[in-house]
Amino acid sequence: MTLNEIAALVQKGVTHAGFSDSLQFDCGDAGVVRIADGAVSLEAGDADCTLKMSLDNLAKLITGKLNPMTAVMMGKIKVSGNPAVAMKLKDLL
Repeated sequence: MTLNEIAALVQKGVTHAGFSDSLQFDCGDAGVVRIADGAVSLEAGDADCTLKMSLDNLAKLITGKLNPMTAVMMGKIKVSGNPAVAMKLKDLL
C-alpha cells in the first residue's frame, strides 16, 4: 500500500469523524502522512502527536491488521507528543 492510498483512507476517516487535532505518521525515508485542520497531506509539519513506524506497519494499522496498543508495547510504534491525540485514532479507522 502506498502513502497516497493510505492518505486517501485516512481522509475518509477524518471527514467522517470530524477529527480536529493534528497527528503525524512518520514512516522515515518512506514519507509522512499528516492530519491537520481536517485535511490529510503527505508533507511533514508540526503535530500534536507523532507516531513513528514503518510503512508496512502503517498499512496494517490503517487496515485493522495491527492493534495499536500491542504495537506500541512491542515497539513497532513510537509515540511522541500528546498521547491523548493518539488515543483518538480509533475514531478514524
